Amino acid sequence: MAAIRVRGLSKHYGALTAVDGIDLTIEEGEVFALLGPNGAGKSTTVEILEGHRIRTAGDVDVLGFDPATGGRAFRERIGIVLQQTALERELEVAEVIATYAGFYPRRRDVDEVIHLVGLDEKRAARIKTLSGGQKRRLELALGIVGDPDVIFLDEPTTGFDPSARRQAWELIANLRTLGRTILLTTHYMDEAQNLADRVAVIANGQIVAEGTPESIGGRAEGAATITFVTEGLSREQLPAQAQSGFDEASGIVTIQTPNPTAVLNDLTGWALERGVELEALAVARPSLEDIYLQLTEEGM
Repeated sequence: MAAIRVRGLSKHYGALTAVDGIDLTIEEGEVFALLGPNGAGKSTTVEILEGHRIRTAGDVDVLGFDPATGGRAFRERIGIVLQQTALERELEVAEVIATYAGFYPRRRDVDEVIHLVGLDEKRAARIKTLSGGQKRRLELALGIVGDPDVIFLDEPTTGFDPSARRQAWELIANLRTLGRTILLTTHYMDEAQNLADRVAVIANGQIVAEGTPESIGGRAEGAATITFVTEGLSREQLPAQAQSGFDEASGIVTIQTPNPTAVLNDLTGWALERGVELEALAVARPSLEDIYLQLTEEGM
């Protein structure tokens, strides 16, 4: 069953088209990442789904509600984590979470939420004393304390150090196990790769690709890149398929091929026959970042 369904969504500001007739379906319990450069229509789309911005045209359904008219009944079932939240600096962590919990008829236990976001040791600390990463964890806590069915995460780990980002990923993974639907925007490709069941790339107000992180944009079928290093060999001594990709200065051979298994079989057979070691042998498909850059450049 779909938690979010969008058909023909458009948003115009005079002559400017920010969102241009997009379709989107996000299933219940799914983690969905919306990727796109600044100005592509990403934030406008999410704000319409949250009920913070009025659309020009199209149909939008979130948990059975039209966000534009859903009112309190709709807002009680969603959680929002913005890029920045203004909080009273003198309040303690537990105080502000308890205050926000009081706004919701269905709420999570305050101590449980503090533990989920890793702020146990800071529960009595004033907000003004928190680090940037700790404040971001607090904002995540405020987004989930109402036990929402759909959670909107806008750049959830911006400003986190690597350790804090991993902890935030674990939190998001925990929310997935509870059956919550999560829509996140992010500029970190590794974040989308690790967290999302599916991703969509938006450019120039349109969805230009959608799929799993492994398959989007034909990534799974893209040409693989094989690289290795030779020692003391000239171009003429290499097998035919390696000669054109040989860099004499570094000794690195680069081969692009849609059939890496067959090419590797030929290369390793050639090397074994001659007693040659293929140093630093590696095989790589196009990364999610490679595909993202290609799609957004084409879309813009």
